[in-house]
Amino acid sequence: MVYDWFNRTSGAADQGVADNGAPEPNPSQDGPQADPSSPSGEPVDGDAAALEWAKQAYARLKAQQDAAKQEAAKQEEAKVEQVAAPVAPQGLSLLEQAAAQRAERQQAIAAPEPAQSPPADRPPNPTATEPELGAFDDTFTWSAEVLAAQGKRIDQVSLEEIDWLSRLRQGLEKTRQGFVTQLLENLGDDPLTPEVLDDLEGTLLRADVGVKATDQVLEALRKRLNEEVVDPSEGIRFLKEQLRGILDQPIQASAHTLLAPQRDRLNVWLMVGVNGVGKTTTLGKLANLAVRSGYSCLIAAADTFRAAAVQQVQVWGDRSDVPVIANPSANADPAAVVFDAIGAAKAKGTELVLVDTAGRLQTKHNLMEELAKVRRIIDRLAPDAVVESLLVLDASQGQNGLRQAMAFAKAAGLTGVVLTKLDGSARGGVALAVASEAGLPIRFVGAGEGIRDLRPFNSFEFVEALLGG
Repeated sequence: MVYDWFNRTSGAADQGVADNGAPEPNPSQDGPQADPSSPSGEPVDGDAAALEWAKQAYARLKAQQDAAKQEAAKQEEAKVEQVAAPVAPQGLSLLEQAAAQRAERQQAIAAPEPAQSPPADRPPNPTATEPELGAFDDTFTWSAEVLAAQGKRIDQVSLEEIDWLSRLRQGLEKTRQGFVTQLLENLGDDPLTPEVLDDLEGTLLRADVGVKATDQVLEALRKRLNEEVVDPSEGIRFLKEQLRGILDQPIQASAHTLLAPQRDRLNVWLMVGVNGVGKTTTLGKLANLAVRSGYSCLIAAADTFRAAAVQQVQVWGDRSDVPVIANPSANADPAAVVFDAIGAAKAKGTELVLVDTAGRLQTKHNLMEELAKVRRIIDRLAPDAVVESLLVLDASQGQNGLRQAMAFAKAAGLTGVVLTKLDGSARGGVALAVASEAGLPIRFVGAGEGIRDLRPFNSFEFVEALLGG
């Protein structure tokens, strides 16, 4: 079943669920939209309602998974029965049929086994990484509550989303441990005071939230303190609201709030950034995400200078069955590769072309000019194409990554950011710095090394994983 990650808001229709009367997502609320009464009709408190909602969602997903496994087992049995029943040659006697079957078995035994090629150094096939429903634990209930708080109905909850939220929560573990621990220590059990806000300032800066975003949050909190007494729980809720506002501001200012390839039209996404941030890996994950979401996709291996870059792109293309356009010649012209890729995409009616570019420092004028040349080729060959220039940033680089974003934004006409390696860093707060200081919308986040560990950015889920996980 195709789950369109690029259009999650219309996911109910993709899953065959009627969308009549579905509640609109309401990220301002931090609790799930659960029925306030228990199955017996007796009123329950918020925590009990949330738990009951999660239980019902889990039971539904469990039933779906069991039904899928039973169907797969039936199909496998049918295949085995079909293979086990040899078709007897027409017009032969029983003795001749038995002799023919013995001859076939002897031939199969005597046939040499096919030579096994040495295992390639490549990640596992994506079909082996389908999400599995785990135990009904704290991770599942947290993920379900996050979906419920966005207005999801129980029949709209998908295993894909539960799986991703658990990965995001795990990926932000290092950032959350340092950030939330200090935050709770600062807040304590007493109402917020100016002294507590001073301590909060240091906590935000240590998480690489950035000076501008920190000042914005503290200014809003100080204004709130001047109006009323704020207890710790209300302080955290208000803090979440402010952080979401910072992350959403550049997204709302952009042409579209959700970056998705446009159907029946050529879309070209350029992946740019310095060496080592994970551009090629991110491109491979985006290709897999596009295929899983039902888009036709093609990869242009335009990083022609780095050793084995083309081979690495080909591995990622093979994993998702996505064609790769490349030039095997050493130091081939990247613009020529893009030229061929655009031609192939137009001929095949491909919807999304992902372009892998060479790693470059923002201070290298000649490399930045080469990037501009690639863009000119795209504009000339496909003037009607929707072109996005996405900067890949390594979250572990913190403020250095922020400086890269601001420099690339001026030189490369960036339209968005892909934040990677959140799982290996305690600086996940850099997402807020990128949004507030570079003014760039975060479009995708990566929270692991697996092929399914990259998904479209959702500010509500990010802040909940950062503060409420």
